[in-house]
Amino acid sequence: MQIIGVRIKKAGRILFFEPNDESLSKGDMVIVETSRGLECAKVVVEARELQADETVESEPGLPLKKICRKATNEDLIQLERNREDEKFAFDICLQKIKEHDLPMKLINVEYTFDVNKIIFFFTADGRVDFRGLVRDLAAIFRTRIELRQVGVRDEAKLLGGMGGCGRPLCCASFLGEFIPVSIRMAKDQNLSLNPTKISGVCGRLMCCLKYENDLYCENCPQQNITFKPRVGSRVVMAEGEGKVVAVSFSRHNATILLDTDKTVVAGWEDILPVNAEDFEAEPELEQIEESNPAPPECPRRTEAFNRRYNQPPRLRADKTRRPRRDFKK
Repeated sequence: MQIIGVRIKKAGRILFFEPNDESLSKGDMVIVETSRGLECAKVVVEARELQADETVESEPGLPLKKICRKATNEDLIQLERNREDEKFAFDICLQKIKEHDLPMKLINVEYTFDVNKIIFFFTADGRVDFRGLVRDLAAIFRTRIELRQVGVRDEAKLLGGMGGCGRPLCCASFLGEFIPVSIRMAKDQNLSLNPTKISGVCGRLMCCLKYENDLYCENCPQQNITFKPRVGSRVVMAEGEGKVVAVSFSRHNATILLDTDKTVVAGWEDILPVNAEDFEAEPELEQIEESNPAPPECPRRTEAFNRRYNQPPRLRADKTRRPRRDFKK
């Protein structure tokens, strides 16, 4: 069986499909069916044979599908028309948000290829009741409406921009998925722990900290030591410096009051101490050899023990019960 890899967006996740007896090369446009509906995608991985021990899914939790067809000129015209309609839908949604006075920021609008659904991406500090907004948008566009709240990292990925290095953002250029990054990577690479130096435009740790981390730690001894902070200690993290006000030993996280009067919750692996004395290492559990366990030694009994516990049981004296008085007489 042969499979190909396609991307719906420039820096989206790579989805795998069967070529369906189509001769496709890298860069061709195809029509595929996803959970959102029909989409026009670009081939980024040429056809290759699927290995016997390899398991590939079109989408997480969905079986491998076949492509519908190769995109035609009419399909490409429809794709450009959808891009123009997305700009119009963006302006309409902004106007409706102001009418409903909703505390939300509109980021982007996406049309599916068959215009079966319109997805509006937005950011907000908390939960937003947008039921009235959805009803108004559905009455205008006469199709399914979906409002999806995203975080700050997804906001930077959708909007794009320039990083501190002078190049376009990695997440908006080629990163299909966000990779986990911790502040310990910056410490291993001898970088400044100043949040303004190691944070990206989204306010989180830069994704590029992961790129060279393996080179620095290739010959480093692996230390599986977990440090737990103490209440009242000074720590540094991606958001800045602060003071530990609470520690959860079951969840391995700490509540930190930053110098900017903002309270955040972070895991133990994402924070570093300002003073090394403020952290203590968790004791490692001793490994118990279960292959040939030694039999437990019985305690040596003394003569006093034998005199006390080896005596025959004493017979209890029978106590005669007093007759019960009958007060009625």
